Amino acid sequence: MKLLIAAAATALLAPAAQAHRAADPLTAPIASSYAADWLAPQAPLRIWGNSYYVGTAGLSVVLIKTPAGLILIDASMPQGVAAVEAHIRQLGVKITDIKYILVTEPHFDHSGGAAALARDSGATVIASPPTARALRAGQVGPDDPQSGSLAAFPAVTRVREIGDGQSVTLGGVSVTARLTPGHTAGSTSWTWSSCEAGKCLNLVFAASLNPVSTDGFRFTGTELPAVFRRSGQRLAALPCDILISAHPDNSGMDAKLRALAISRTPNPFVAPAACRAYAARAEEKLDARLAKEKAQAAR
Repeated sequence: MKLLIAAAATALLAPAAQAHRAADPLTAPIASSYAADWLAPQAPLRIWGNSYYVGTAGLSVVLIKTPAGLILIDASMPQGVAAVEAHIRQLGVKITDIKYILVTEPHFDHSGGAAALARDSGATVIASPPTARALRAGQVGPDDPQSGSLAAFPAVTRVREIGDGQSVTLGGVSVTARLTPGHTAGSTSWTWSSCEAGKCLNLVFAASLNPVSTDGFRFTGTELPAVFRRSGQRLAALPCDILISAHPDNSGMDAKLRALAISRTPNPFVAPAACRAYAARAEEKLDARLAKEKAQAAR
């Protein structure tokens, strides 16, 4: 209950703090019709072992504790940074202990806060080459299906590129990049192992796999359907005891967060079939999108 109260309190910053954030170009709000739902309060929770949920209700951000510092996966929206940092502090660690910020995709909802978090922590941002290019520019490129309909975000000046299958290691913990493109050209899922009470499990932070685009874009006739299918197949084949999706409601994780806040026994996140189900739902959405495009073309 204390954590729930504290999480709700972070959404109501003191007037002085609000003024500071409003004047900060790296945390200036990005308007979105989804922002209220994405940024709804969510208490920080231990998912498993050294891995914690520190995001908001609609945007996943994960913190991994190691003896040598912290690893953060994803960065929320610029206006979500205050809540993420408050959650991290509630776990008894310092923002400056963050050494790496790993990014799934260069959209403002997942990496819009990366520049502010990197500045506040001194951490190095790490992303796939296509994602790194977009982060440096502060906007997606023309190869993104949503290009032209997404807001720009604060550019990240210091980004280290990582290749498929390469790992970031800190304090004996290795997090591996798994390229799962489609939603964006550089979409990256991240995998690692975490142990609790002598039981080690495989965790997957999955990038979005849904075929979303700007108005007028057609997936039909492009290579993207095949790219989506390969990424889904790859994700489904990963060792996956615990799935964390970039948007909780894309995988039923929102219900798991609510259940975990009530009881850790049994842990609702432990679900070895979750990655396969997530990939299967994504393929269903792709099939539906292609069928819709076919129907529209036949009119």
